[in-house]
Amino acid sequence: MWSVLVTIFPYAIIYTIPILAAALGGVYSEHSGVVNLGLEGLMCVGFFASAIVIKYTAPYFYSHYPEGSFMFSTFPIIVGIVVAIIAGGLFSLLHAFASINLKADQIISGTAINMLATALTVYFSRTFTGSGNIRIIQGIIPKNVPFLSKIPIIGPLLFTKTYWSSWLVLIILGLSWFFLYKTSFGLRLRACGEHPQAVQSAGINVYHMRYFGVVMSGCLSGLGGACILVTYGNEFNGTVSGLGFLALAAMIFGQWKPLGVLGASFFFGLATTIANVSQVIPQLESIPLIVLKTFPFVVTLIALVIFSKKSAAPKCDGVPF
Repeated sequence: MWSVLVTIFPYAIIYTIPILAAALGGVYSEHSGVVNLGLEGLMCVGFFASAIVIKYTAPYFYSHYPEGSFMFSTFPIIVGIVVAIIAGGLFSLLHAFASINLKADQIISGTAINMLATALTVYFSRTFTGSGNIRIIQGIIPKNVPFLSKIPIIGPLLFTKTYWSSWLVLIILGLSWFFLYKTSFGLRLRACGEHPQAVQSAGINVYHMRYFGVVMSGCLSGLGGACILVTYGNEFNGTVSGLGFLALAAMIFGQWKPLGVLGASFFFGLATTIANVSQVIPQLESIPLIVLKTFPFVVTLIALVIFSKKSAAPKCDGVPF
């Protein structure tokens, strides 16, 4: 049992990180008062943007810098991740404008973002490369954390074969908790989702705050899409396989709180891991593949049904202002 846990735990973290990044983005948007169902599409935008940038910039660095150097192995990936964050933020402006300025139905707008993002990224992928897929030469190479990987029990689980992108997202998680609950700006942002009229009467522009929340959701979702590419994906194929919807479930399951979202994201990441690596785990070979593949989404539905009555969404979430 321990060997199985050690085997699947690093994979569970890999799948958790993209879900966590997008779910954190959803937290920002919905605390500002805007429902964002477009996390799936925004992740796809970040997935595509990072893939196209890394594909066309990496050869330059590979030809001008020695193998193993920072500029050879890491800098192209950093550039791809940064572009993915920017692309996700820019694309989310469509949802922000429709939801905030035009006061459109936010559910429909988010659904449109998902459809538009998927169609556009596949179209541009085929335009640039001649196919719907964009493969990168090299992603992030997982490494053991010095000293910490030697710690009994915890070391093999948390600090073995880790990606620096995972630590980046966890740092953002900690900063998000501090920002939302320990700063005046965070208080104003959360107030926009609870009592926007009171915020407006205090002289704060609710529109600006909501724009900030939606753009943050786009940036973090774009980061989540890039994490898929540079860790286990290595190829853009036009879809993030429903991880954006799992991120929405993790946000609800985590009660719109960063630390709760972390636990929920790991829960769904573990369920996704079981579905995707089941064929290499002897203990799971007897279970039909169709059951394992649908397992994450069945678990999601069950979790949402169980915890829906305890939902603590912002009071004015989804209400136009």
